[in-house]
Amino acid sequence: MENNPPINLQELTEGITKATQKIIQNYLENRTGYHHDSRDITHAYSEFGTKLMASPKEMEKIQKLYQKFLGSQQELWKRITERSAGKNGEYKPVISPEKGDKRFSAPEWDEAPYYFDFVKQSYLLVSSLVNEIIDTSEIDERTKKKLNFFSKQYTDMLSPSNFVATNPEAIKLAQQTNGQSLIDGFKNLLNDIQKGSITQTDMSAFEPGRNIAVTPGSVVYENELIQLIQYSPSTKNVYETPLVIVPPWINKYYILDLRPENSFAKYVVDQGFTAFMISWKNPTPDMGHITFDNYVELGTLKAFEAAQAITKSKKVNAIGYCLGGTLLATTLSIISKKTGKQYFPVNTATFLATMVDFSDVGPMGDVIDNALVKKLERGELMHQGVMKGHEMEKAFNLIRANDLVWSFVVNNYLKGKTPSAFDVMYWTNDNTNLPAKMYLFYLRYMVLENKLSRKNALRICNTPIDIGQIDIPVYVIGMNEDHISPPHTTFTTTELVSGPVEFILGGSGHVMGVANPPSKKKYGYYLDGKLEHGFEEWKRSSKFHEGSWWTAWTEKLGKKSGKKKIAGKTLGNAKYKPLHAAPGTYVKEKIVTH
Repeated sequence: MENNPPINLQELTEGITKATQKIIQNYLENRTGYHHDSRDITHAYSEFGTKLMASPKEMEKIQKLYQKFLGSQQELWKRITERSAGKNGEYKPVISPEKGDKRFSAPEWDEAPYYFDFVKQSYLLVSSLVNEIIDTSEIDERTKKKLNFFSKQYTDMLSPSNFVATNPEAIKLAQQTNGQSLIDGFKNLLNDIQKGSITQTDMSAFEPGRNIAVTPGSVVYENELIQLIQYSPSTKNVYETPLVIVPPWINKYYILDLRPENSFAKYVVDQGFTAFMISWKNPTPDMGHITFDNYVELGTLKAFEAAQAITKSKKVNAIGYCLGGTLLATTLSIISKKTGKQYFPVNTATFLATMVDFSDVGPMGDVIDNALVKKLERGELMHQGVMKGHEMEKAFNLIRANDLVWSFVVNNYLKGKTPSAFDVMYWTNDNTNLPAKMYLFYLRYMVLENKLSRKNALRICNTPIDIGQIDIPVYVIGMNEDHISPPHTTFTTTELVSGPVEFILGGSGHVMGVANPPSKKKYGYYLDGKLEHGFEEWKRSSKFHEGSWWTAWTEKLGKKSGKKKIAGKTLGNAKYKPLHAAPGTYVKEKIVTH
């Protein structure tokens, strides 16, 4: 047993008081939203229950599923009893966690007296029953997905791993530390309540410009929406055609410029590209009027113009990540309509983990419907001017709640530990707001109504959008385990554009698959599948390669980027003079959390 310091009761009491005040304040400030959310969820389940009760066929089906569940519970009790008695024979669980479920991976869940093994399997059986009732019911697919999303949130929350009394790892640690782990966990909980969010990493460990976002360069252009960074060349010679990187404005750009060893920006510079990066302004409430049109006019178009002028190149290569790719596709369509082929300033386009067709947006699409969008349109969003960054972060966390919420609950509160410093998680927590007008336009007309993928169904910058007008060489890059931009959805871009197109499939998910340097060699990537027959046929016919998609993509891009020339010694030019050293000032702007 450890010798622990005495408990400071005054400190704990003050912490409890402050946390209680914070909870009350939070409820009073957000009670309308809580009421609406609770009402929507209750209505969904109530309507589902009514439909089931009105159908004898459905009730009979549920009865059979429940009988099957009871039989599995009886078999579980039998096997656990025999195992506890030490009877011979190989023990086999009735049900096992899904592959990748880390909640029950510790050996303590499988140790005698097997109480925790029983609790674990009982929980998994209940979760399976809930899923089966919904999945086998004869209701429309959208309602089914919504119920599955809600039910998963509840079953994840009620996992035995999330409670001290049913988590053998937490109990064992509490015994080893003489209860100190529980005291430390309670302090962590009080601190997080006061902070208003779960601590996922050490936020003091990183700072843009100090140890992340440190690739050398200068801001060479600035307006009310962007700062454009030109990176300093690191090679003697550079390709004639520069590269403009368009990151999403849902988060800050430096996911593409983390530490030097995993910086995409540094990597492309080291491959001989003159690279430019858009750094988006973190919108304040008085910027709520900013539209998607503004992101085209003040964002991509201005970045292309500056990059051309500085490098004296007639064309640029462009890569857009996530929403940045959606913006890039929109911009290219507008340029096509306005200029035609006689003057097209973009040489190649790369859509990285990008959706242009929003027919399937993954788990988040399970709850985005007309009622939700209408609620946002007539609610406080337009009054407050922005979609708050922390609200967006919470929504994305729910997509993978076990990894991004409950694992930290267990680590921070049940075990009393503090999360390690992790650059990607720091970036995730370094939030940005979204202008209300832009966000609602994007949510309704692109995500909900999927108009971007339909010819001339959407007007932006007073121009009908037709993705089929994009007939330059295109690279579409998806991520195999992407929950934000599912790979089969990103693949549909290959079917919408008109020019020569290639698809690359990287490993891992929306963030880790993108920030995946060649040195990592963990995930690999797929190339050279057959196009025009759908995503599954492409994947079946593709070839797996070790390493990172960065390597394959830059090799392909280099072949289309002209000859090499001697790299310039200075950044910018007479018109676009260096204003700030990279990473600039916009990336350092923080949002107010309360």
